[in-house]
Amino acid sequence: MPDQFLKDLLSTPGTSGFEQNVQQVVRDFTSTFADSTETDVHGNVIAAVNPGGACRILLDAHCDQIGLIVRHIDDSGFLRVSAVGGWDMQILLGQRMLVHTASGSIPGIIARKPIHLLNEAERKTVPKIQELWIDIGSASAAETKEIVQIGDSITPEPCLRELRNGRLSGVAMDDRTGVWVIMNALKLIAAAKPKAAVFGVSSVQEEIGLRGAQTSAYNVNPHVAIAVDVTHATDCPGIDLNEFGNIAIGGGPVVVRGANANPRVFDLLLETAQKNDIKVQINALARPASNDGAAIQVSRGGCATGLVTLPNRYMHSPVEVVAESDLEQAAKLIAEFCLAIDEKTSFIP
Repeated sequence: MPDQFLKDLLSTPGTSGFEQNVQQVVRDFTSTFADSTETDVHGNVIAAVNPGGACRILLDAHCDQIGLIVRHIDDSGFLRVSAVGGWDMQILLGQRMLVHTASGSIPGIIARKPIHLLNEAERKTVPKIQELWIDIGSASAAETKEIVQIGDSITPEPCLRELRNGRLSGVAMDDRTGVWVIMNALKLIAAAKPKAAVFGVSSVQEEIGLRGAQTSAYNVNPHVAIAVDVTHATDCPGIDLNEFGNIAIGGGPVVVRGANANPRVFDLLLETAQKNDIKVQINALARPASNDGAAIQVSRGGCATGLVTLPNRYMHSPVEVVAESDLEQAAKLIAEFCLAIDEKTSFIP
């Protein structure tokens, strides 16, 4: 059963960018154990434990989610939008949405003509983003413009559901679950009095170019970092294991090996898992990661970076699925990894 922090992370509406409401949840949680919790000008929340330690460790996960942004209000009062992040247009049809306005979030829906009114060509065609609209119930453009402004963000309505076998489904598992992992790891670290300085960062704007990770890594200036994000679970129909590897929900967190993972960090993560009887999966990465690890690895003069990822079915949809046990094991793995590090630990390949 998810704890209150995870429920709050997954049920708090985001704004597809700075995520102020979500970041307040993070600040409230870390204030009970961190030596300091700060928010930088970019919107990243940085919680520190033993900030005076000689070796500096960065734990990163992004709190932002994909969404939409209002580009135009048409003559009938419907909202026309652009995508923020990577959407499958078929997933958006029929979704309940929240439009985040200056006066608060208001409900809206995405639909299209009923199937009875679609011609043969339309039935076979996936609509383009510019062909979609959001209906907030307005009777006119003037009414809509009293409430909604160009540039307002739009996200799916949060819905956290508990499935069988400890599986959780909902919006923004990518990557609020990662935020839960690193902040719980930080809590475990704080209780054990680490030798290293450890900074947990809930970063913003990963979905539009790893921007929060770039600025927070520059400011923290870590010697070593672990980026936590979701990865594709391949244990559902239609996925080629030869291309994407064998990654199972509930099989444990995934430790990534490849071009975007420092080999000594990988080895220490694996050694830590074995020593503490933590079940992990290994995945291969043949190119720079498409997550915050890529930005952190090349920050300043370079940072020894490892990737711990969480198996996620149906990524970039409002019904993403993760296993709670994978999150718990990932937090334990990262905490034990950090506690094993001191100023003598070398990460030179």
